[in-house]
Amino acid sequence: MAYLFIFGLGYSAGFVRTAAQAAGWQVGATGSAGDMAFDDAASVDRALAPASHVLSSVPPAAGRDPVLDRYGALLAGKTLAYLSSTGVYGDAGGAWVDETAPTGTGRRTDRSAADAAWLALEARVLRLPGIYGPGRSALERVRDGKAHRIDLPDQVFSRVHVADIASGVLAALAGPPGAYNLADDLPASQNAVIEEACRLLGRDPPPMQTLEEAQLSPMARGFYAENRRVANGRARRVLGWRPAFPDYRSGLLGCISAGG
Repeated sequence: MAYLFIFGLGYSAGFVRTAAQAAGWQVGATGSAGDMAFDDAASVDRALAPASHVLSSVPPAAGRDPVLDRYGALLAGKTLAYLSSTGVYGDAGGAWVDETAPTGTGRRTDRSAADAAWLALEARVLRLPGIYGPGRSALERVRDGKAHRIDLPDQVFSRVHVADIASGVLAALAGPPGAYNLADDLPASQNAVIEEACRLLGRDPPPMQTLEEAQLSPMARGFYAENRRVANGRARRVLGWRPAFPDYRSGLLGCISAGG
């Protein structure tokens, strides 16, 4: 039986665990929802030793990758995967980017360094755009009165449903190392997604605002600082991956069907 060890069992990695277990994998993990604490070195060492495959969803901290710093010496000979971000590409002015685009030029310099470090270990590096799914989508923001429409007519984003991350990870673990974008097929404005969520919920869309009027947090404002469309052709071609939710409309419907 294949054994997958996950560093950082958060929202996305939790869906990976569920999909892996459904496919017959044994799965161990660190994190509050996992089997052991990340800092419990003795337990991690014991659990990691028999693992055939390792996935890290732990983000960099203070310019370092915590997993590689603490457990990197134990990863030799294992099939590796890392959840990265399409933020490594920086701003593309709304143009399409694929895995050949330069990295390290945007806001996510720490993430870019970690991305490169995992690639150097011949990991499958999965670059993710905006993640959404049951319980974490535009539907919740609309219900909670926290949705915004921002007056930036040329701004577009790519997204990926969390279930498609899970299927992409499993496909990558069976494929060759390298970088793969996991994104849906329809980059769109955030306004379009909010408007669709409002339509599905029978709510009126929030008013259009400028960035200043919306009074967004620095993190949320950073979301609008970069503009790009993310191509998923390599994951399709090399891994045979296909998103079950190829656009935000099907994805939001999926969230509703899942009770989200």
